[in-house]
Amino acid sequence: MGTRGGRGAVVAGAAVLLLAGCGSGGDEAGAAALGKGQVASVLPDAKAAPGWRLYMKPAALKPMAEYPPPVCVSRTKEQRETACRPATFWGSSAFVRKADRTTLNFWVLAYEDEKAADAAYDVLIKWYGGDRVGQDARKVDLGGTGAEREANRAAVGTMGGPGTIAQLRVGTTVLGISTGTEGTSAVLDQEVKAFATMFAERAQQAQNGEKPSASLPGH
Repeated sequence: MGTRGGRGAVVAGAAVLLLAGCGSGGDEAGAAALGKGQVASVLPDAKAAPGWRLYMKPAALKPMAEYPPPVCVSRTKEQRETACRPATFWGSSAFVRKADRTTLNFWVLAYEDEKAADAAYDVLIKWYGGDRVGQDARKVDLGGTGAEREANRAAVGTMGGPGTIAQLRVGTTVLGISTGTEGTSAVLDQEVKAFATMFAERAQQAQNGEKPSASLPGH
């Protein structure tokens, strides 16, 4: 399980995911429910990720009751009822670094309040955490980004090369980031931390009623 801000030891891992000001659990200021357009705006676009080529533009959808968001994966029906059914909107965007056949993916699930997002995070990290990225995964330190966080790296991920999966909660949203490559050039831990920080800041900006503008260094 990922650590919770203000509940003890800081766990290595938090994904694009997030930042100072995101705070600990509870009804913190700026933890507003997001609309469809706001969810789409949280997702990084081409301007937010210099050096990466956007191949799936940010887009948000309202879930259908009979078809939970594909990024909302759980082990049991009961867990699915907790994590997926309450989601108000979800969305994703994706990038590629052609030089070394590396992918970078972002997803977000939005909820009516922090309580629902917190419960969903606990379910989803059971799926996305630990060795889900690959065997013998190790923790990636994301610092204090977000209210809850976890990130893991494996030398052999789903694409055959090094890969990472990160998950964070910022207020009423649960955020996910994954990287993978067919080559041997891994996305470095500090890059994953930067992704998580940027993504978290964008989620916090949206919940503050601002237009998300956070981007990776270099823009």
